[in-house]
Amino acid sequence: MHTKFAQNQYFCAIKIYIVNIFNMKPTLLILAAGMGSRYGSLKQIDAIGPNSETIIDYSVYDAIRAGFGKVVFVIRKNIEKDFMEVFGNRFQNKIKVEYVFQELENLPEGFNLPSEREKPWGTAHAVLMAKDKIKEPFAVINADDFYGADAFQKLADFFALTNIDAKEYAMVGYTLNKTLSDHGFVSRGVCETDNEGNLITVIERTKIEKVNGRILFSEGDAKIELKGNEKVSMNFWGFMPSFFKYTESDFIAFLKESIHIPKSEFFIPLVVNNLIQSKTIKLKVLPTSASWFGVTYKEDKPVVIQKIKSLIEQGVYPAKLWN
Repeated sequence: MHTKFAQNQYFCAIKIYIVNIFNMKPTLLILAAGMGSRYGSLKQIDAIGPNSETIIDYSVYDAIRAGFGKVVFVIRKNIEKDFMEVFGNRFQNKIKVEYVFQELENLPEGFNLPSEREKPWGTAHAVLMAKDKIKEPFAVINADDFYGADAFQKLADFFALTNIDAKEYAMVGYTLNKTLSDHGFVSRGVCETDNEGNLITVIERTKIEKVNGRILFSEGDAKIELKGNEKVSMNFWGFMPSFFKYTESDFIAFLKESIHIPKSEFFIPLVVNNLIQSKTIKLKVLPTSASWFGVTYKEDKPVVIQKIKSLIEQGVYPAKLWN
């Protein structure tokens, strides 16, 4: 186990060296402002490791050894106290950390918050909150999803070999049937790629669930079946800073059309689809050998704990993540 861990550390050092050669120190943007209504508590701070590590801890650990230079958290004011009690000094002397806030009233000039609005504006709005903090290539992940070390390294390699001004983005792709929960429905961005592995389109499918051995999603009142081998986005994106200007423009268009729909959401795939369809950018889907798992529901937590334990036994992570 110790030999395997030492080998992992060696290869991570090589990747960090490559990143530094190309002067590319990407940032990890962690979306941690979600409400967690289905989970029943702040799953962003729930311990799942043997020494009270959270999923966020493992993501930051993987990012550091892949060569990332900064972490930016997107949170909300009403969870700031609880969040900071856990993470306030956690990464001190390990990686630079900054915070931004996603609030309902964070709207472009000329728009007013509807009185009936309670739901956050969505993942693309969350990304937009960090536009003044990030001037370098950056990855976007969910706080409550475990993505795996290989996924971070694949994206770091992409950044190291891509010019910051290039109109090329990336996404880590997972297989749908390996990303579902046994305890309820989930939302997934279902992807279509061309022969070169570039994304053609990604469609956000909501309420995907297992029903009697079948995988179904809801579209209005209809239930539509999926095969299970579809490549899906787990919200692990690799963007250049140009993504902010495109997102800002699309958010204004979104608000003009949907601001008065109480549950409308501005998703990252909406912006990505617009950029691909207009041929503004290309987006490479990066296959990964990493395992993905998450804690959408309370019942998912024991499974996640066991999977983390298994990875530690394999030597992928030390038993105590931070010394």
